[in-house]
Amino acid sequence: MRLKSVTIKGFRPFKEKITISIDDLTVFIGKNDAGKSSIIDALGIFFDCDIIKLDPNDYNIYLNEKVIDISCEFDNLPREINELLVREHLLTKNKTLSIKKSYNLTSSKIKTEIFICACYPVIDQYNDLLNYYPVIDQYNDLLNLSLTQLKDIAKKLKISQEEIVSSSAYQLRQAIWSSFPNLQMKEVEIPVNREDAKQIWEQLSRLLPVYAIFKSDRPSQDTDDEIQDPMKLAISAAIAEAKSELDRLIEIVKKKAEEIAINTQEQLKQINPQLASQLQPSFKSDPKWSSIFSIALNTDDGIPLNKRGSGVRRMVLLSFFRAEAERRKKEESQRNLIYAIEEPETSQHPAHQKLLLNALQKLSEEDGYQVLLTTHSPGFANMLPLKSLRYVSRSEHGDTLIEFGEEQVYQKIVDSLGVIPDTRVKVLVCVEGPTDVDNLKILSNILHKDDQEIPDLMNDPRIAVIPLGGSTLQYWVNENYLKELGIPEVHIYDGDSRNKYQKQVEKINQRQDGSWVIFMSKREIENYLHEDAIYQAFHVKINVGDNDDIPNILRQKCTSCSKNIKKEISQKAFPKMTVEMLRQRDPNDEVRGWLKRLSGML
Repeated sequence: MRLKSVTIKGFRPFKEKITISIDDLTVFIGKNDAGKSSIIDALGIFFDCDIIKLDPNDYNIYLNEKVIDISCEFDNLPREINELLVREHLLTKNKTLSIKKSYNLTSSKIKTEIFICACYPVIDQYNDLLNYYPVIDQYNDLLNLSLTQLKDIAKKLKISQEEIVSSSAYQLRQAIWSSFPNLQMKEVEIPVNREDAKQIWEQLSRLLPVYAIFKSDRPSQDTDDEIQDPMKLAISAAIAEAKSELDRLIEIVKKKAEEIAINTQEQLKQINPQLASQLQPSFKSDPKWSSIFSIALNTDDGIPLNKRGSGVRRMVLLSFFRAEAERRKKEESQRNLIYAIEEPETSQHPAHQKLLLNALQKLSEEDGYQVLLTTHSPGFANMLPLKSLRYVSRSEHGDTLIEFGEEQVYQKIVDSLGVIPDTRVKVLVCVEGPTDVDNLKILSNILHKDDQEIPDLMNDPRIAVIPLGGSTLQYWVNENYLKELGIPEVHIYDGDSRNKYQKQVEKINQRQDGSWVIFMSKREIENYLHEDAIYQAFHVKINVGDNDDIPNILRQKCTSCSKNIKKEISQKAFPKMTVEMLRQRDPNDEVRGWLKRLSGML
């Protein structure tokens, strides 16, 4: 079950209802107090996260009612639950599941109501039925009616007696709906506090994603709960594995203690026989081993964690946070896991920021995981995919705005964070997709080690490689900067894209600055891979032809591959390539020719 969007109303800065789309990787960027943390916290409240508790003062002060609404929309539902929701008409018009939680803060005890928001059959146009059962008018659904109530309605609608007697509540609902011609469908909110509605919600609640949140302003000592909890779990696991040995130890201690107690009693009899007869040795309870052991975390050279730098402490703390979240996911394997991490770059060296972001991006690409981040760091934001960015700001009237997916939004992010272009770039290389960037860089690095005249795109700051179909923020900044300067462009397109990029080719050919366009002779860059490199990476044998769809073939043969097969090929197979492998797959030195021509432009 994947989170698709969240809708918030009345919570902190969110006076009016606002819907925020959520991707596998979603990053909120904006000034302090714009509302980034409020989005993360709202989700924490919806998912009943232990760290985030709803405060009586969390409602928006400009609203007349002290009511907070948080709705979450989900897709990728498990097949069985999706079939149930389809049967009961509990999906939205977009075939997603939408759940709303409404929190009433008018009294000291917060009251919570839960609704399923669905495109549902309505029967409120039938006044005689409403008069018979006003509850329908109130809820506009049949799910909150008991079996007896449904049977009474069925009788009034003259549904056959045999069908009424033998039918379940679900069958009766179907029969009631079927008795009305041209039944209308309407977006309604169905409470889930009674009857079948309650039972369905209980099933759904067990499948909601696990939400794990890491706040930016929390301490990072080795005595913190986030660290101690996993360590206590480790102790519990060790105790469970050593149970038989510990039980034998308990018996030995009991036997020795009883011997001492009996000997003491015998000595006491010689002094006072009456008092001795009243003493009976017994153990109140077995020892609680988990309370006996505790762990202090020492790092290199035995230095305690809380004596290390704040960056190291936060990195370790974040690792324990992930370990605990992973444990929870394993215990409830059907549930997806959402990581919400505020400012992960805090106190981290730029090199560590890159490692951390790569790990989080890779995690978001795996099935069953989503990652939500907030950031203020230009360096961190540089590496983020454009489609993941959400710009959070306030309007002149104080309303919170969420913007994404448009050129002017990227410019706002650039201006807000102070992202600057790399002014060392002399040539702009344009390829089709993000993985093409990585693959071309890897091949150039391999050839550069064999021939120093070949530029190493992986490390040469004079060449910027930019994907046309999706990119990071830094790519966008460089691309726009370089367009204004009129720097020469080299466009390298897949062999099957001649028609797709015809307009771009004509435009580049009209330039007089040395720019040029080339189409690969093969289908795409993955066709330059050697089958041995693929086997080393995936332990799968496939024949690599010039026009084969290599990612799709590998996806079908490799059951352990991730959903982003092109990225996995880039990360695992391309680094296995050698000069000899490339020579066998590219006997005409096509790739080497591109790079030599590129070198002549520097």
